[in-house]
Amino acid sequence: MPDISGIAHIQLSVSDMSVSHPFYKRLLTELGMTPVIDDMTYFYCVGGKTAVAIAPVTDEHRNSTFQQGSVGLHHVCFRARSPEDVDYYYGIARELGAQIIRAPEGGEYAPGYYSTLFEDPDGIRIEINFVPGRGLLT
Repeated sequence: MPDISGIAHIQLSVSDMSVSHPFYKRLLTELGMTPVIDDMTYFYCVGGKTAVAIAPVTDEHRNSTFQQGSVGLHHVCFRARSPEDVDYYYGIARELGAQIIRAPEGGEYAPGYYSTLFEDPDGIRIEINFVPGRGLLT
């Protein structure tokens, strides 16, 4: 039986590209991703065996806000290579003025789990975590 090799891309809808574009351009390039499409109607980066895109919401949703826990995306989590990398990305999030939900700390999800959690300009939650070894990901 065939199986997938990973997530090809994640696309996030944002309310204001003039605010979200610089946020994601800095964050995603710091995560080692390379911009492939880079304009104010679509921003698409590739790296780390996936891609992330942002695009403006449709006009009828321009005044909507992200609601974690409602139908749809809950949060996006990027895997770091070390606890020190998590600390580094926490610093980037602070420089970007992100709303910090949780400073870097350990967690009970797996032995050695270490993560930080913050929000983009629309309140979409972004986690950066580190788990030693391969864990369940192959």
